[in-house]
Amino acid sequence: MDTVLKIENLTKQYGRITAVRNLSLEVHRGNVFGILGPNGSGKTTTLGILLDVIKKTSGSFSWFGQPPTKEMRKKIGAILETPIFYPYLSAVKNLEIVAEIKGAPVDRIEPVLKKVELYERRHDKFRTYSLGMKQRLSIASALLCDPEVMILDEPTNGLDPQGIAEIRELIKQIAREGKTIILASHLLDEVQKVCTHFCVLKRGSLLYSGSVEEVNKGVESVEVIADASDMEMVLQGYPMAAKVVEEDGKYIVTLENGARAADLNAYLFSKGITISHLLTQRKSLEKQFLELLAESDNA
Repeated sequence: MDTVLKIENLTKQYGRITAVRNLSLEVHRGNVFGILGPNGSGKTTTLGILLDVIKKTSGSFSWFGQPPTKEMRKKIGAILETPIFYPYLSAVKNLEIVAEIKGAPVDRIEPVLKKVELYERRHDKFRTYSLGMKQRLSIASALLCDPEVMILDEPTNGLDPQGIAEIRELIKQIAREGKTIILASHLLDEVQKVCTHFCVLKRGSLLYSGSVEEVNKGVESVEVIADASDMEMVLQGYPMAAKVVEEDGKYIVTLENGARAADLNAYLFSKGITISHLLTQRKSLEKQFLELLAESDNA
């Protein structure tokens, strides 16, 4: 795979506080990569280092296989903070100023406003925009240079449900056009619905990195009910059962990776047990996230 971003042992210290600790990650071309973690986990600090806004303490990172340079950063569009525009100017006028600062062609303004669905409001003053519209304008400003990579820090923060849905759909649309997106969020639902890959940070340390698809595919447990006196013993004898727990007359069977509910059903049938209830429970990103945080507390 074509590596867009490679981070190796990145560390950032503020006095005795370590905001990012020996972080190593890779993001490949076409990924929508979510950096997930609670507030204070080091997400924004990491993005700030990658954009050369914050100076790293140690470690290294490269963009497109090369050390970071000012020229390289022209391939990156970013939104790190709350968007700042002139409230008394229109979207068009604000983007003209941004284009001049970034050296972007002004003929990009019209297409990016259409992309973020602000074209009809292009001549309205920024102060008349809703929070969601303001966020969409900030995405438009990041798209002006037609970057290969988009970096978005908490892009749906503070938005109402409709605004969240609009920004999510916009991110998906940008990703479908082939851009690589790196998105920091503390919202599990946002990462699961938008991202292809994700990592989990806590207190600046990496707890996990992998694909959202793998999380969605993995069967965690099966809820089983059957009228059989030796049910627990039979379940304990199932080679692919990692754990068996009885709860209120039903059994929760945690399966080994790769095992499926149908395999358990066939096993029970071979033992002469016909089940009356079977419910597959897949491990959600939320559950995995909470487990990872709990494990790190106990480590």
